[in-house]
Amino acid sequence: MNNPSVNSNQKYPFGASLALLIPMLSAIIAITPLAIDMYLPAMATLAVSFDTDITLVQQSLSLYLAGYAIGMLCFGPLADRFGRKKLVIIGLFGFMLSSLGLAFVSSIESFLALRFVQAFIGAAATVVVPGYIKELYGENTAKGMSYVSLIMMLAPLIAPSIGSLILELGDWHLIFFILAFYALTLLLLVSLKLKMPSDKDKSNRSTQSFFGAYATVLTKKGVKLNLASGVLTSFAFFCYLTASPFVYMEVFQLDKSLFAILFSTNVGALMVANVINSRIVGRYGSKRMLKMATFFGSIAGIGLLTVNLLNLNYQFTVAMLLPLMACLGVMSVNADAIVLMKFQKETGTATAVIGTLRFGFGALAGPLLALFYTGTAVPFSALMLTAVILVGLCQFFCRHQPANCGEEN
Repeated sequence: MNNPSVNSNQKYPFGASLALLIPMLSAIIAITPLAIDMYLPAMATLAVSFDTDITLVQQSLSLYLAGYAIGMLCFGPLADRFGRKKLVIIGLFGFMLSSLGLAFVSSIESFLALRFVQAFIGAAATVVVPGYIKELYGENTAKGMSYVSLIMMLAPLIAPSIGSLILELGDWHLIFFILAFYALTLLLLVSLKLKMPSDKDKSNRSTQSFFGAYATVLTKKGVKLNLASGVLTSFAFFCYLTASPFVYMEVFQLDKSLFAILFSTNVGALMVANVINSRIVGRYGSKRMLKMATFFGSIAGIGLLTVNLLNLNYQFTVAMLLPLMACLGVMSVNADAIVLMKFQKETGTATAVIGTLRFGFGALAGPLLALFYTGTAVPFSALMLTAVILVGLCQFFCRHQPANCGEEN
């Protein structure tokens, strides 16, 4: 098969070179981690500004994840039926307007409502990206997803630092002005440069009804256990994402600048993992990479729980999180690739299922962490380990029921 990833300067019908398309698609999907991570250092400031408790501000993260999940659920089948580019434009325009609205709110209620809207409409833009990646890379979708994830990870890598810098130069309102400008820039770029064959060729679009598309995805062999693996991996990641400000700044009493550095270091581990995955997944296959990463992730998870049960200092927690986050990165892209390769016309719907379940379960991280709150880092460590072990169980059943888990990619 002629793989477009061979030549980054190759041009496609109606479109630009791969060297432009991959960063553009990565930038589109990066609006989600940017919207999530840039305001993390501002949570305490937001609580003061709205005269409310920081725990209520923290729930805005879970609300964002819930809005994003519902948005993907709604827009996925629409992208398959009406085309991807229209959804990208709608999503970026809506994200821009809601970000502007957030910059002007004066109450916690308005802030929470607009965060939900921002996530919901932004999902229209991001839900189409895996479908574009599959169109570009074909059988090497896992490799393409690794490239996108690698570039996309720059967003959470630098977002907390940007948020901290903004708080030094101005106030939290500026964070959302910057997000609006980012969306506007992408909107202009997409309008001019995103011209893929599928945007013109209507013959490859799904003719399924809204619910029929979901029925097709959910009844496909080889989907359920691999889908569950991706969802559990995402839950582990969002446990870290939700708990990290509290763990670093409250439990270990670190300042916001050091928190931003440590947060970025862990995201850096995800980036390294995606580089490694992109280089070797073609040789070993997504199924094997998923299983290997789950095994080593379980070891790192046990270590993370152990150091926190022993109440050791933060360096030990960081040392255990680095390999664990790296393993989560490999697990995530390969679980997604296994599922996406099962579909030709319903990639948007499949992405919506993946995203809805991932971010829906991710939204449970906040309430579960609150339920098991002990004032220590033990609850988030235990929840992350539990999620990785459950992924291992899914892969165990795949091994003993290969017909239900698909063939090796």
